[in-house]
Amino acid sequence: MDLDAPKVLVLNAAYEVLGLASIKRSVLLVLSGGAEMVSESGRHLHTPSTRIPVPSVIRLKRMVRRGVSRVPLNRRNVLRRDRYTCQYCGRQGSDLTVDHVVPKSRGGQRTWENLVAACRSCNLKKGDRTPEEAGMRLLKPPRAPKAPLFLAEMREIPEDWRPYLEALLK
Repeated sequence: MDLDAPKVLVLNAAYEVLGLASIKRSVLLVLSGGAEMVSESGRHLHTPSTRIPVPSVIRLKRMVRRGVSRVPLNRRNVLRRDRYTCQYCGRQGSDLTVDHVVPKSRGGQRTWENLVAACRSCNLKKGDRTPEEAGMRLLKPPRAPKAPLFLAEMREIPEDWRPYLEALLK
């Protein structure tokens, strides 16, 4: 078990999602009284004399304000939002480009709503046209991400996280 990997959901005192913490950090927060364990992962850390449950969700005891977090608009975050999947054909991979839905030459802006992940062949096929002109369709309309982007990179979201993430996943 990798104790430094971010695998524990962290909530503030009002049960708002703050982000992820490592197992090591979350266990230390719980043991020091800075947080309470809301949900156990079912795994345990073993010392010679103690068995410590590994948290899946912790809640900080002090209120930490969740700032208005705007995700920076850049290539990496567009790919993360789109789950490294071409938004035209559904091909997945690391050899993706970022395409302007409305081309820059036609006044298309550099906004979340106008940028999508695209494989090279779809980007070439679309060229300097809109998807409609190229006879292509987007798998989903591009939007600014509401949820923290760490969620986009997770293959599966643990069931015990869902009640806290529900508003973010809509």
